[in-house]
Amino acid sequence: MAEAFAGIRKIRYEGSTSKNPLAFKHYNPDEIVEGKSMREHLRFSVAYWHAFRNGLADQFGAATRLMPWDDGSDSVENAIARVHVAFEFFTKLGVDFYCFHDRDVAPEGKTLAQTNQNLDAVVKALKEEQQRTGVKLLWGTANLFTNPRFVHGAGTSCNADVFAFGAAQVKKAMEVTTELGGAGYVFWGGREGYKTLLNTDMGREMDHLAKLLHMAVDYKKKIGFGGQFYIEPKPKEPTKHQYDSDSAACYAFLQHYALAKDFKLNIEANHATLAGHTFAHELQYAACTGLLGSVDANRGDLLLGWDTDQFPTDLYDTALAMLAILSTGGLTTGGLNFDAHVARESFEPVDLFYGHIGGMDAFARGLKIAAAIRKDGVLTKMIQTRYASWNSGVGADIEAGHMDLAKLEQYILKKGQPQANESGRVELIENILNEYI
Repeated sequence: MAEAFAGIRKIRYEGSTSKNPLAFKHYNPDEIVEGKSMREHLRFSVAYWHAFRNGLADQFGAATRLMPWDDGSDSVENAIARVHVAFEFFTKLGVDFYCFHDRDVAPEGKTLAQTNQNLDAVVKALKEEQQRTGVKLLWGTANLFTNPRFVHGAGTSCNADVFAFGAAQVKKAMEVTTELGGAGYVFWGGREGYKTLLNTDMGREMDHLAKLLHMAVDYKKKIGFGGQFYIEPKPKEPTKHQYDSDSAACYAFLQHYALAKDFKLNIEANHATLAGHTFAHELQYAACTGLLGSVDANRGDLLLGWDTDQFPTDLYDTALAMLAILSTGGLTTGGLNFDAHVARESFEPVDLFYGHIGGMDAFARGLKIAAAIRKDGVLTKMIQTRYASWNSGVGADIEAGHMDLAKLEQYILKKGQPQANESGRVELIENILNEYI
């Protein structure tokens, strides 16, 4: 078939002095940083839903995006044609991974059986393209939010038949993810929440969601899927409150339902914004609890209260993100998936390249900044000095579990006032960070 992106060659690294908009200025996939190549550190992935299905319609206007490869039909043939376009884009961009929802890649039929047949036909094309190009599936997932049947949720639906349908859809999505060699599988509870507590049995809904996840864990073992399971936190939109509202809520949920050993988190920057947190906060919390697994790399508009899914361009965000990721030893089964779409005003096919190139360069710079900060050790030394009182004496005894309230009371009665606090040097630390950026 003819090239969908005719005239665009494979995107190359040309260095920071290049003026070519279709070239990387900072992302050099073979450059070694902290003992690994940038390609290995960053594990870039393209989101199938935004890149090839999002026409850029919004609540005030129709779709604007030009996708000449798409005939506008909801046919299997059109879906398969779209697969070839996607892999042309992946290979020209130079990414190693992609992600999808089941309904992104294949149309829904009148029955579940027909829907599964449609998916099998498209998965055959995906598998052939993976083998031809070497591009791999980072993770798959099931869309349990678009169809009107999921108006009250899926795993948390008040309708048991809807729960059953969602479970069947998860089963099939896990099977095709396994067939395609996916490195992971994500559970994003698009409508697993509530609009009002006046008609909601919160405890029962969370119990049901946990049952669905336990069923998935059991089925994962049955089919021999070796990938990592992820939950993706999100606080709101479309519901008033999502049960997986942020990293801390997800950790509490996983602990309460004895699922923590089976799941990690897929952290999205824009979801952190909606939760009232920074991207770095969500990453660091997940890292501290051993749950940091993968990342949806995007950004939100701080002046807007919804999921704008813009491409990441803020170097402060990418540097702080990479500091958190490097602190865990780096990404393994997960990656940096561009859950981002071009602006509604950026409707030409070439704009899809500009968006991804900018995001890849921003994270490459973030990686180099983070690595330089870690190498110099200035911030590490300041943190170590700040917590020095915990390295010996009463601090070390507390951490070792040798103290109780009575002993601490006796310690303070004998010592008197605590030793004077030292300045947090907040402005100095921010100045230091600016020097690297």
